[in-house]
Amino acid sequence: MRVAALYDIHGNLPALAAVLAEIRRAGVDHLVVGGDVLPGPMPVETLDCLLGVDDLPVQFIRGNGDRAVLEERAGAATSVPEAFREVMRWSARQLRPEHERLLASWPQTLRLEIPGLGGVLFCHATPRNDSEIFTRLTPEERLLPVFAGLDVALVVCGHTHMQFDRRIGSLRVVNAGSVGMPFGEPGADWLLLGPGVHLQHTPYDLAAAAERIRGTSYPQAQEFAAQDLLHPRSESEVLESLAKAELR
Repeated sequence: MRVAALYDIHGNLPALAAVLAEIRRAGVDHLVVGGDVLPGPMPVETLDCLLGVDDLPVQFIRGNGDRAVLEERAGAATSVPEAFREVMRWSARQLRPEHERLLASWPQTLRLEIPGLGGVLFCHATPRNDSEIFTRLTPEERLLPVFAGLDVALVVCGHTHMQFDRRIGSLRVVNAGSVGMPFGEPGADWLLLGPGVHLQHTPYDLAAAAERIRGTSYPQAQEFAAQDLLHPRSESEVLESLAKAELR
């Protein structure tokens, strides 16, 4: 069985379409969507695209972005910084009731048995939390308690939009990266599992995607097109900025 893990799509439909085309060429048998389908410039279109995948099984887990959009839609208290509240509110207004019910049904983690790998746990940020931050540089001693007691061979996560493959104790932990908003090289990052572990990068027509995104009513459409598609921040720059927020 070959499993594709797609994380942090963030409403970037052109990136998702390019990755779905590639996973079909790769003969993928199972698709895991690892959270943060939302927020983003094409939220409904992106959800409908994923729901329209009918040629292979698709399973979802919920990310902190999906959770925050649901909180906004419900009028609940949220910890989202004010700078991001507008896009959360906009994304929440786009959803239909069936989308809301769907997002609310997604679990926080998922476990699969993958031949050649064994037990694999999928989570958004860490197994215990959908918003904790760690990177390939976070000291192992900080992470050992977070990943202790997991009866799996591999954990797959996302959240920080940067791919990595590292060890935490005896456990292998892989970040699938971001389909819609990767840091580093422009394009779409994802993960292919079975029988090995393969970090993937899919190029697509960034100029055309940026033009489509600028044509939406997304509140930060111009910034998304310029900074998240065409000229994303470098990995080194992001690692430096996240060092202050990572797990202690």
